[in-house]
Amino acid sequence: MASAAITMRCSHPLPPENHIAKVIDQWAAEVETLSEHEIDVDVNGSGSLLPGRDNARAVAAGDIECAFTSNIRWASRVPLMNITLDPFAIGRIRPLEKWPASRAAAMLDDALSDQGVQSIAWLFASAETAITSKGRPLIAPDDFKGVKIQGLGPVADAAMKALRAEPVEMPDGEAQAALDAGRITAGVTDVTSALSYKYYEKQNAATLLPLYSLFFNGYVNPDWYASLSDKNKRAILKAGQKAALWAVQASEIASSAAPTRLAEEGMNIHKATKQEEYALAAIMQPAFLAAFRKATGEAGDKLIRLLGELG
Repeated sequence: MASAAITMRCSHPLPPENHIAKVIDQWAAEVETLSEHEIDVDVNGSGSLLPGRDNARAVAAGDIECAFTSNIRWASRVPLMNITLDPFAIGRIRPLEKWPASRAAAMLDDALSDQGVQSIAWLFASAETAITSKGRPLIAPDDFKGVKIQGLGPVADAAMKALRAEPVEMPDGEAQAALDAGRITAGVTDVTSALSYKYYEKQNAATLLPLYSLFFNGYVNPDWYASLSDKNKRAILKAGQKAALWAVQASEIASSAAPTRLAEEGMNIHKATKQEEYALAAIMQPAFLAAFRKATGEAGDKLIRLLGELG
């Protein structure tokens, strides 16, 4: 009799129409193929198994085997993960395919190991940010003064505060309710999530610019992973390497299509000019770097240097 397949329960918060959710499904199928179906990957998206905030704890505790979490969600526990929120910085890395095998990514893998999980994949999601608003796009630094805007955590929020905005930290999945309640009046998300989380239902304007970058990191329980055969370990890592390339390709396609689709949903889309980007960067970058270095110390300086190797 054939032995039963090893179950690999995997949780993520993304809705099924999101391009990275589709890449995760493709990754799961590849794990099953490469393991010769010795591993059965049970993907649970849209927070259907666990809320996104609970995924890291559950994997570290062994309650589930696997999860995918955005680096933004990690940032409060692993301040180094804020590196992709350096305004206008990481979007200049070309090709983005370099990231998963880079020394910068390896440094973050080590930081995740300290949190009790083992990194298995880096899926690039977007380098195009949508700043959504109602009435008119937010473009110039003065436009942000006094605006209650969706925040991404204390380090990233330092850059928004430098614009005199008032950030309120929350994930994309909570933004619609926050807009309804008046807790925020502007959103900050990647351009593809502006579609999948339907920001256009509450906001009618968006400024698009390469402000922040977003990755979804796949990770597993280390004890569970250690129990696998070498073949099945290789299957998981090889699938992760393939998925990293699929994610770059899918993200470029989705980011290219998103502005037109948002416009079709009635949003007034403004693509920031280089001059407009420079005006924001001059204010935001120094504030971000000061906050990042304060939160991360010498490790943060090292990560900045490693990131510079990829430019």
